[in-house]
Amino acid sequence: MTDLVSFSACGSYKEELSPGTFVLVDDFVDRTVRRESSFFGNGCVAHVSLARPVGPALQDLVARAAEGEGIAFRRGGTAVCMEGPQFSTLAESLTYKGLGYDVIHMTSMPEAKLAREAEITYAVVAMVTDYDCWHEVHGAVDVASLLAVMHANSDKARRLFARLAREFPAEHIPCPAGSDRALEGAIITHPDARDPALLAKLSAVAGRVLGSR
Repeated sequence: MTDLVSFSACGSYKEELSPGTFVLVDDFVDRTVRRESSFFGNGCVAHVSLARPVGPALQDLVARAAEGEGIAFRRGGTAVCMEGPQFSTLAESLTYKGLGYDVIHMTSMPEAKLAREAEITYAVVAMVTDYDCWHEVHGAVDVASLLAVMHANSDKARRLFARLAREFPAEHIPCPAGSDRALEGAIITHPDARDPALLAKLSAVAGRVLGSR
């Protein structure tokens, strides 16, 4: 696999990002606490760059597919990823809105981190279902209203994905953010000090730089 496009429901912190809008976010704030966030660890340490966590060329393809299907979307923005499964408290919602974040969901982290370590170019389509709980008119999130908007969004998501698949280039496009070369120079553990058991597990995601694939 060279590219990964994730679709997720999200809450909005911007009045103009109303339910039904698709947001092609390009940055993230990780507020998860219990999820494994790396393939590496003791025995083989690596530090990849996440300065640009979304592949611009892949996002171009997603945006083109959305335009082709007449789907309302906003390109760019920051998603805060919460642990869940509970929705935000009002204090959290107001804090994230005040910090200028665009949307909130439970999906992109550590997904984007793991994709980068595996040298898979990543993009995400955040599909707005609600205004979290900061909005004085719309109030708190409830599952019934969320599911209603998700149902409406699902048809658009299917159409977007189908067009993206049809129009996806046959030849791999090098990632301008370097996601497909992320491990080059990232592993800092000396070859003599690397744990063989961990290396065996890493062969599927890091074999290109470890020499096992």
